[in-house]
Amino acid sequence: MLDVRKLRLLRELARRGTIAAVAEALAYTPSAVSQQLAALEREAGRPLLTRTGRRVDLTPAGVVLVEHAEVVLADLERAAAALAASESGLSGSVRLGAFPTALPTLVLPALLELGRAEPDLELTVTEVDPADVPDLLRSGRLDVALVHEYDNVPSTMGPGVELEPLLDEVVFLATPEASTTSGAAVIRSHAASPWIVGNPGTLCHTMTVRTCQSHGFEPRVAHRIDDFATVLRLVAAGAGVALVPQLGATDVPAGVVLTALPIGRRTRIAYRRGSRSRPAFAAVGSELHCAATRIRDAVAGLPSQP
Repeated sequence: MLDVRKLRLLRELARRGTIAAVAEALAYTPSAVSQQLAALEREAGRPLLTRTGRRVDLTPAGVVLVEHAEVVLADLERAAAALAASESGLSGSVRLGAFPTALPTLVLPALLELGRAEPDLELTVTEVDPADVPDLLRSGRLDVALVHEYDNVPSTMGPGVELEPLLDEVVFLATPEASTTSGAAVIRSHAASPWIVGNPGTLCHTMTVRTCQSHGFEPRVAHRIDDFATVLRLVAAGAGVALVPQLGATDVPAGVVLTALPIGRRTRIAYRRGSRSRPAFAAVGSELHCAATRIRDAVAGLPSQP
């Protein structure tokens, strides 16, 4: 009988290519990963791996097994969801991961409403970068997560994760004074300005750099800040300009001008494949949708941005 935990390791190896990368992603030691995969080969009764230096490739049998592993793991999630649906009421815990700007705007309202409506359901929240979400979901360290992608930085969740649309946002250029241009020209007009960007490796950093590059220049980076409230205060102080998504522009200090750009950010709810119908997970998703609807309604009632 093939062991499900070992199949998970094989799936990750198919994605990452090295034992060390699998160990780092899933919080194992490399020797433990090697031992588990060797045991899986014995269970399968045939070679599943070929090694070339540090890289490990799958044999044809290994490829077939990974394809079936995706189906098996999703079916197990669906089975767990069906069992949970047979119980009356909601209880237990749900581990939710979210990026910083989603915490006060989407997660906090959902957490408060769930606390009132489902007192036996415990929602625990962890701040995470969207880039880390696939590993955290597949390893079982998170149950549900919020992720985002920009028009010029699409998400790459990989296998075993399914996404549900939640909220589409506008991206603004934040400047200390109003611009005399609009649209694409407003970005080019700040080619010589100091820029405030996120830290390298974050989607927000990549989005800003790619946006500037698409308009013919490299941003002159003055500050690397991930917290948009701090970014906006720096803009108000004249320390630079920045690109800020809608959820990051909920409390704009005096002296900051926001110009809507033809750039979008899309927030999605991420689940392990097959698990989104689990009643507790679905309840969390439902409240997140309610919070997103309130944001859309509030934006619809505002005067249009320049």
